[in-house]
Amino acid sequence: MCNRVVFHSDLNNCYASIECMLHPELRGTYLAVCGSTEERHGIVLAKNQLAKKCGVKTGDVIWEAKQKCPQLTTVPPHMEQYLKFSKIVRAIYLRYSPEVEAFGIDESWIEMTGSPLLEHRSPVDVANEIRETVKAETGLTVSIGVSFNKIFAKLGSDMKKPDAVTEIWEDTFRDQVWPLPVSDLLYVGRATTDKLARYGIHTIGALAKAEPEFLQRVLGRNGLKLWIYANGKDTSRVMPCDYEPPVKSIGHGITCTADLATEYEVRQVLLELSQEVGKKLRKHHLAATGVRIYVRDCTLNHREYQARMPFPTQSFLELAEAGSKLFHRRYGWDHPVRSLTISAIDLVPSDTPIQLDLWTDFARHKRKLDLERTVEDIRRRFGIRAINFASLGDSLKIPSHREVEYKMPAVMYQ
Repeated sequence: MCNRVVFHSDLNNCYASIECMLHPELRGTYLAVCGSTEERHGIVLAKNQLAKKCGVKTGDVIWEAKQKCPQLTTVPPHMEQYLKFSKIVRAIYLRYSPEVEAFGIDESWIEMTGSPLLEHRSPVDVANEIRETVKAETGLTVSIGVSFNKIFAKLGSDMKKPDAVTEIWEDTFRDQVWPLPVSDLLYVGRATTDKLARYGIHTIGALAKAEPEFLQRVLGRNGLKLWIYANGKDTSRVMPCDYEPPVKSIGHGITCTADLATEYEVRQVLLELSQEVGKKLRKHHLAATGVRIYVRDCTLNHREYQARMPFPTQSFLELAEAGSKLFHRRYGWDHPVRSLTISAIDLVPSDTPIQLDLWTDFARHKRKLDLERTVEDIRRRFGIRAINFASLGDSLKIPSHREVEYKMPAVMYQ
């Protein structure tokens, strides 16, 4: 057995389980937590085991889920409760190790290497104690993977659900892991699965046996990482709970309440979204040297475009303008637009020196930043709706509760 011991704990059917725990009358029903149909988020966000057995999947449209499971009960999400219980469960993990790394709201890695708890007990015994403690104190169940690295610990927690512990060790992983579909491996998404399938790579074992140079040619740097993971060579550490990784990009996106049919409507939404991006850039003391927009049309097809900024900026006005120009230049208007995301990318420290040139009005750039800081200060003191652009009035096709959404923009980390 390897000297390293890592747990990965996954709250089973997190959203649905919390809803059943808070509302006992929902127990024993076929349950799905779904977004708002009125605001065009009418998809399944989570489901319980009964609904899963009927074929209901995360991402199903509500009407599609009810076709699969006519007796399905749907409830809206209550994110404040999910975050609350996530913190409670993570506090339980911290009793066993100071190194607990969150992986989303419902999953965590726990570093157990060298723990005094393992001096007279097996890792499985300790994992089962954690599992029983979570159940006793919260009413929720977890599945725990026990392994010698993070990747296989995560895979183990997925292998038996719900309420189970699975071991994967260095002397057994080839028999346990290699026959599994390559899509079961962490960070192998649909596009990567399809690309690997074109070369006859369908299992984790086939990925492990492929030439790393070939995978690097096909998948770039990610190909080499996946080869390392498949061969059990991952050595990444479990980060302490207070660790904050470097910010890689900052974005904000939304599904519109009605399809956008003109570039003016697109510019309105990009301007609205960019304001939170600029705010987060200032909070993290970063500036963007690039902008990226993600566009999903009414047929649910999506496109992604990006461009360089002329100089590093924190200005949401400049980001919105760059995003609008990028949209105008690249989007062909085959279909109306359903949702938009704008992101600040290629981030650098905000105090990075700017090379002046003869054509850019840097005085105007500074006035924009001063204006935006003043707007933010007014909103902080008097509320988010205290001041806004006249063009962003009632005709804006985004949910009326968007000020709540502003609290949770997408921040991507290294």
